[in-house]
Amino acid sequence: VQLVESGGGLVQPGGSLRLSCAASGFTFTDYDMKWVRRAPGKGLERVSFITASGSFTTYAPSVKGRFTISRDNARNMLYLQMYNLQPEDTGVYYCGKVNDVAPSGQGSKVTVSS
Repeated sequence: VQLVESGGGLVQPGGSLRLSCAASGFTFTDYDMKWVRRAPGKGLERVSFITASGSFTTYAPSVKGRFTISRDNARNMLYLQMYNLQPEDTGVYYCGKVNDVAPSGQGSKVTVSS
């Protein structure tokens, strides 16, 4: 199993970023997927979830209305579009299968600061 996150960076409050996750080594279309994040000094927080078909999604209350999860099953890709980013969104973002206990990728660092 390999999950490679990308797309993070430094952005000002109110800005946007799109994270990508390239999945390989397993049958991507068989799995519900998630994005989680770890803020500095804090534990993992589930940010968003998407079913294998992409037909159902959920979001943490802190990001609902600002983030959109999606997937491209033909390309084994998972995405997280983030709008109106705030300093509290700062952290390292990881993608994973919904039942993964811990992240397996290197994550993508998002820093929201003026």
